[in-house]
Amino acid sequence: MTTTASADEGAEASPSVSSAFAEPTVPVGRGWTASLSLANGAIWVGWYGPLQILLALQAAELAPAGTSKETVLAWVTGMGAAVSLVANPVFGALSDRTASRFGRRTPWIVAGVLGGAAALVLLSAARSVGVMALGWCLVQLALNAAFAAVTAAVPDRVPHGQRGAVGGWLGAAQVLGVVAGTGLATVAGGITAGYVACAVFTVLGVLPYVLRHRDVVLPERQPFTWRPFLRGFWISPRRHPDLGWAWLTRFLINLGNAIALLYLLYYLRDELKYGNPEDGVLILTAVNGALLLATVVVGGVWSDRTGRRKPFVLWAGVLMAAATAMLAGWQTWTGALVAAALLGVGFGVFTSVDFALMTDVLPAAAHRGKDLGIINIANALPQVAAPAVAAPIVTHLGGYTTLYLVAAGVGLVGAVLVVRIRGVD
Repeated sequence: MTTTASADEGAEASPSVSSAFAEPTVPVGRGWTASLSLANGAIWVGWYGPLQILLALQAAELAPAGTSKETVLAWVTGMGAAVSLVANPVFGALSDRTASRFGRRTPWIVAGVLGGAAALVLLSAARSVGVMALGWCLVQLALNAAFAAVTAAVPDRVPHGQRGAVGGWLGAAQVLGVVAGTGLATVAGGITAGYVACAVFTVLGVLPYVLRHRDVVLPERQPFTWRPFLRGFWISPRRHPDLGWAWLTRFLINLGNAIALLYLLYYLRDELKYGNPEDGVLILTAVNGALLLATVVVGGVWSDRTGRRKPFVLWAGVLMAAATAMLAGWQTWTGALVAAALLGVGFGVFTSVDFALMTDVLPAAAHRGKDLGIINIANALPQVAAPAVAAPIVTHLGGYTTLYLVAAGVGLVGAVLVVRIRGVD
């Protein structure tokens, strides 16, 4: 992890308003990076405990007669992702304008995780599909407020030459959050206990960052009118083509990944006939996570040292597409393990380097939260699109073989499009 002793000392000082609108030049230190990474991982626990295990179990339990569990899960996750599409850029824009003695981003991190934890508890008590959908939408609303603020803290404080490394540590925390969320959901002892465990972890994980590190403080509120605020959410791809291509690359690679993961539990249960599919998901997630951890920081640091981003994103996307296609052609437990490992390698490099690439193509320093929120739509929109694509394929258009071939093709197209970016090597 790149660091200097003075950087940690500086991280404790309250940054001035001028630093909010300038590119940072002082490297951040270990403490700041570790605390922000833990906060990021805690948010992913709140998302992926439900997504990997709990929502699928609830859908099977609550699906009305005549409605398949796949359909219920698709509707609930799709509705939650639709909320995420709006929440992330809106809360990012609001954090850009927030003037409080606690800073621009920290109030939204605190409010977001507290609201998300409360929504997870509500979700744990759901006894109908309607309450389940409402609870998951509230989880997405609140945790996206926190996530938008955490993401925006990076270009606020981290110089360009350090963003691959910091992005790598955030990516490592993300996968650990996925593994921890899956583990908590599996071993907690039921659906209700799983949700509560994820809620508690999410709150505790942000405390080191919000208690130990001060945020950029705006001394006065900025003028606010609705029309310019809403108009600011459109970023013209004609004026900012690099951002447009980078967004499309991220969207397609994430869409391929989302299609592949959505029905993983059902793939193990119904296609591979794996004896305990919940444990199978946990094992595959752990294998994937171990390989991701082995590559995510290394990939980011390597990208920083070479000063290049595009080759890393391209070949990581190609590897992920090949691994996804393997799930279509090698439908055994061994094949699933190998595919999970290769996906971990590819997604590890992609996670850190693509994050750095995105921060390098931001149009305006004054609107980092809003712009990154729009970029993060490329993470959320695949969660809306994936159920719409996956459900009819599994049900009517060839089953899991076709599903994973489609996912591989989508991801491959996304990887190739990164070469259209001109302003970043």
